[in-house]
Amino acid sequence: MPGFELFSDLERKEVNDVLDNGVLMRYGFDGMRKGHWKAKELETELQNAFQSKYVQLVSSGTAAVSVALASAGVGAGDEVIMPTFTFVASFEAIMMLGAIPVLVDIDDTLTLDPKAVEAAITAKTKAVMVVQMCGSMGNMDALKSICDANNLIFVEDACQAIGGTYKNKPLGSIADIGCFSFDFVKTITCGEGGAIVTNNADYYRHADHYSDHGHDHVGNDRGAETHPFLGYNFRISELNAAVGLAQVRRLPEFIAIQKKNYSILREALSKLPNVTFRTVPEGGEESYAFLNFYLPNLEDARNVSKVFKENGIDVCFHYYDNNWHYIRKWDHLKELKSLFPISQEVKQGLKYLETKTFEQSDAYIARNISCLVKLSWSEQEVQDRAHKMAEIIRSVTSI
Repeated sequence: MPGFELFSDLERKEVNDVLDNGVLMRYGFDGMRKGHWKAKELETELQNAFQSKYVQLVSSGTAAVSVALASAGVGAGDEVIMPTFTFVASFEAIMMLGAIPVLVDIDDTLTLDPKAVEAAITAKTKAVMVVQMCGSMGNMDALKSICDANNLIFVEDACQAIGGTYKNKPLGSIADIGCFSFDFVKTITCGEGGAIVTNNADYYRHADHYSDHGHDHVGNDRGAETHPFLGYNFRISELNAAVGLAQVRRLPEFIAIQKKNYSILREALSKLPNVTFRTVPEGGEESYAFLNFYLPNLEDARNVSKVFKENGIDVCFHYYDNNWHYIRKWDHLKELKSLFPISQEVKQGLKYLETKTFEQSDAYIARNISCLVKLSWSEQEVQDRAHKMAEIIRSVTSI
């Protein structure tokens, strides 16, 4: 991770196909295309990769979450349960629809704690969104059972976990509706792009229409298409889709490299008595995009993170002090700093953030370091990195 590290002639060929015919838009202009429909081809490839009936491409992972929720009927005043540890896009996508993000604690999987989810359900709860952070997954069986028992929509944000599996099912394909990001730093990239994945025909039809101004996409004359309902513009371009088409065909190659590099790093750190690893639920296999480990306490994690940076160990993140990925520093959300007036419903729904604390999440994130696994490292570079990481942890930590 990310796929841009290994761009090749395969990506160039797909992009040149688009530039050759000149049609950069995914819809219409049939006569000019010379048979090239990159977005459609990519959707078919993703259906196979995700073992799902339907895939709808959109402009970003954030758009994928908003479109997925809207397609399932989530909107104004509805509550969507989500984790404290994710990217800011998770709550942005919920609030875009006038819905209310209800943040709850994570557990040692670094994803939603099922007990915290259960405790947060109210009469307004419409959906539960698990975010498969850093290449792994939550307790999917427990979360699905909670959603089924409470008639809630189960949403799976697998933007950081493409290539991971749970009980032989691809992450992103397990819940009622799943979301992916193909931005520039994902395991496969379109530059910018995302996808909604589902086996529900209604959700797919809604996503198909909603992401293109409500167009019904019936017939061959775009100007004659009707609009069964309101929609907005979340379209992907053919250029972005072309890059993704080459990249998704290389996904097995990328996952194999990630696994090899991840395994070297993990083996070195597993010998340290003061290092433990995130829990992967039984039956799950990570995408190996990140190596996540816990140190004994916050002080150790901060010190190790600092010394890593001083010694050239890059792309290792201590999210406790991170502005983008953890509730602790999301002041713009807590204080509702917005360019436009936020509805009273959402304001009222988010008042809990004025006093809410997340001690359980703090206990995990404070001790966690998450190291991105690059595709471009040579084996010697990984071995040297693993040795240096282990030596630093030995010398810095208090135990």
